Amino acid sequence: MYNYSIISNYSMKTMGFQNTIEKGLNLFLSSSTKQRSERTILFIAIASYLLHLGLIFLSSIGVVTSESKFLTSPISAIYTPFSFILIYEVYLLLFYLPQSTSFYIGKQYEIMTLIVIRRIFKDLGDLELVKDWFQNENDLRFTIDAATSLVLFFLIYLFYHKILKREQPSNGLLSFPSSKSQFVFLKKTIALLLVPVLIILAIYSLSGWISLVVNNRLSDTSMLAYINNIFFDEFFTILIVVDVLLLLASFFYSDRFHTIIRNSGFVLSTIMLKVSFSVSGILNNILIVGSVVFGLLILYIHQLFERSTQDENS
Repeated sequence: MYNYSIISNYSMKTMGFQNTIEKGLNLFLSSSTKQRSERTILFIAIASYLLHLGLIFLSSIGVVTSESKFLTSPISAIYTPFSFILIYEVYLLLFYLPQSTSFYIGKQYEIMTLIVIRRIFKDLGDLELVKDWFQNENDLRFTIDAATSLVLFFLIYLFYHKILKREQPSNGLLSFPSSKSQFVFLKKTIALLLVPVLIILAIYSLSGWISLVVNNRLSDTSMLAYINNIFFDEFFTILIVVDVLLLLASFFYSDRFHTIIRNSGFVLSTIMLKVSFSVSGILNNILIVGSVVFGLLILYIHQLFERSTQDENS
């Protein structure tokens, strides 16, 4: 005979855990929290920009002594607010994780594009405007980064254009079949667990960066490497673990070949983005663009499979 009391207690504990996750999502990843976070980040970004400009002014009159180009060119001050905007983009990535895998991947591409654009503002401070434009390292780097940002912007447009033909995220969850409710709950749980990880990484990287700047032990080049390697490199490593976990879990809910290939392709795309942090120069740009192109092609072929399946069933 079944012990119905044990089954009942298990069901109550399960429901209690689900309610806890839902409360956590409402607290950290709801639409209202998203709006408040957006306003807060914008306020911090504006304040940091003004603070950076103030430091540049103090450096120009000799109050602050530093040889860093980040404290000599007002254009370089744009780099600081962009860093906070990037943190908000990472938050949006967690926000969309439970709702749509495709939009979640799209946010990864947005983050990489903003990193390239942020780098352009740094490149502007190094421009020399010489006649031999393509022979000068700084001018060539600016040209490559500017071209890369345009290509990425267009590719992301195509990526979202393909998504919007098939799915549209809402303020809540997308309408999934009941058989996938556990998979959606898994994505909710993972997104909620990543919130403290994001906060800890952000505080750690920001405090470390401030400490090095105050002690004047960070060059312009190592400053960029520190910010990217400590926060984004580590965070994308975590995303690879998450993507692989979701890929393995998806096998329980779908045995369709094209869906498995799509999810596997998104994992490979994330790995390419992660690898891009370990290289510099034009190879970094190639890896980022290649990752987005790969993800776009995977999505396009997946939709061709979907359309072919629907035609066969009709």
